[in-house]
Amino acid sequence: MTFQSILFNRADIHKETAEQPDFFTDLNLDQVIDAITAKKQTYNLKPFFYTALQDADAIRYRQEVMQDLEDDGLMAHIKTFAERMVLVRRYLEMVEKLEYNYHRKGWFLEAVLVYCEAVTGLADSLGVARLNSRGFLGLREYIAVYTNSNTFQTLAADAHTVKAGLAGVKYSVIIKDSSVRVRKYEAETDYSVEVLNTFEKFKQGAVKDYRSTLNDAAGMNHVEAQILDFVARLYPEPFAALVLFCVRHNSFVDQTLRVFDREIQFYVSYLEYIAGIKYKGLPFCYPQVGESREVFVLDGFDLALAGALQLTNKPVICNDFALHNPERIMVVTGPNQGGKTTFARTFGQLHYLASLGCPVPGREARLFLFDRLFTHFEREEDIRTLSGKLQDDLTRIHAIVAQATPDSILIMNEIFSSTTLKDALFLSKEILGRMMELDALGVWVTFIEELASFSEKTVSMVSTVVLENPAERTFKIVRKPADGLAYALSLAEKHRLTYAHILGRIQS
Repeated sequence: MTFQSILFNRADIHKETAEQPDFFTDLNLDQVIDAITAKKQTYNLKPFFYTALQDADAIRYRQEVMQDLEDDGLMAHIKTFAERMVLVRRYLEMVEKLEYNYHRKGWFLEAVLVYCEAVTGLADSLGVARLNSRGFLGLREYIAVYTNSNTFQTLAADAHTVKAGLAGVKYSVIIKDSSVRVRKYEAETDYSVEVLNTFEKFKQGAVKDYRSTLNDAAGMNHVEAQILDFVARLYPEPFAALVLFCVRHNSFVDQTLRVFDREIQFYVSYLEYIAGIKYKGLPFCYPQVGESREVFVLDGFDLALAGALQLTNKPVICNDFALHNPERIMVVTGPNQGGKTTFARTFGQLHYLASLGCPVPGREARLFLFDRLFTHFEREEDIRTLSGKLQDDLTRIHAIVAQATPDSILIMNEIFSSTTLKDALFLSKEILGRMMELDALGVWVTFIEELASFSEKTVSMVSTVVLENPAERTFKIVRKPADGLAYALSLAEKHRLTYAHILGRIQS
């Protein structure tokens, strides 16, 4: 009975982060997590997605569970368990709101019956499932012991005994004028069957049904409550058994299974989210995650972009990247709107999703187990701060460099664009030098091509265009020396913004 969590392999790393990490907005991970958790708000899953793991074995523990859940049969059983537990919670919430005593206790009994069905159903399905993960194997052992325990066996037996006793209660209600009388059922004739048989001969095919439908809502009015009280006085034994049952089993949900019911939705929600993206032909893989700084990804892509384009016919462009010792920083240059920022986001997303134990966008990957992830993306100048854009850039970057360690990942996107080229080059070299002293991994998107060959630790990556039509971007980022081509004129031609075009419009 050592199983404690389907999310955490050790109790000492079991934690949740309530606040969204600072870099989420820059990497568009806020959009991804919002979409993943949108349909499961009641589980409060975001804290799990806000908490990166820093232990390679803990990541492998989750990867194993994810891989088991890719089996459609097991996933169906988990969803069935979750649906039943939703009913349990709904019934228990209703019990707190209901006004009448026996009414509350009746719904409490229903909650227990559904809970027992959920637990035994999960135990049966896990017993025959082909499981490989430590998480599910531990859960199978735990739930087998729990369902055979005296606690659960007594709960289930008592619930069915009380239910059977109540099912045997039969009574008659006699309504005359404004008075209502309740008495035991004495085998009075049910004339409804005779009435239906009498009028059966008049049926002429399908006709409109004028019968009224009784209200099946959980609410009970004061007249119904009084009738129920009278019935309880006529049949004291089954109702006394109900009262005693509710006292004895007041807290019946096993705490470990309560936690499992929430935690398993972390996996279910992520796999459901990427299912539609995989359906479009985009690959996902379980990356190797460790201390090696020689990282690589084949056919990686921006998950937020893929999610946004899921219902469109627009393609999602995949890119490869790799760092080989002593390389640490990819310097990305090339024309505007060529996919450079998306590439930087992809690098950050892949590493973060890998740290959660999730399959990542890509055909194959080996990624670095970081301690912290820092981003610096361009922001609009805020006049309320009474500081210029350059000062804001320097303040933010100083904070990043002060906190970063050799195990951190840093992603810089178009920094120092508000100053002169000379100053931007000087400042950029200073920051790059600090990053290299740390030996940290990173991506640097820039318009300064000199940075691409700054050191043996930098790798030049360039966004490319269609050679026959330089105004058309391929959104492919390739490993090659920076060429300094911005293709600004071709872009201006495409949008009819050249001097000749503008002059022509003014004169016409």
